[in-house]
Amino acid sequence: MLQESWSGPRIVELEGPKRITPNEIASTFADLLGKPVRMEVVPHETWEPLFRSQGMKNPEPRIRMIDGFNEGWIEFENDEAARRKGRVVLKTVLKSLIDRQN
Repeated sequence: MLQESWSGPRIVELEGPKRITPNEIASTFADLLGKPVRMEVVPHETWEPLFRSQGMKNPEPRIRMIDGFNEGWIEFENDEAARRKGRVVLKTVLKSLIDRQN
């Protein structure tokens, strides 16, 4: 895609082979690590201090983006046929990240 030619603004919507839930991520980690892993909701009122503690100077845009995804007002503009879907599944990505740490 980076080698394609085009002129003017271009929006390319990217996603994985399928959409996944936080519980699917936890389950995949549990499978790969051989340990229990569960998803926990982080209370909204703790986001700003949490992000600041992680070094973020202005967490408001990130908070608004997450709210947008959670509330459904941030969504892909084009239908599924116009999106670029990756082929690498979650388990492959997480396994690669885990293997790099070992």
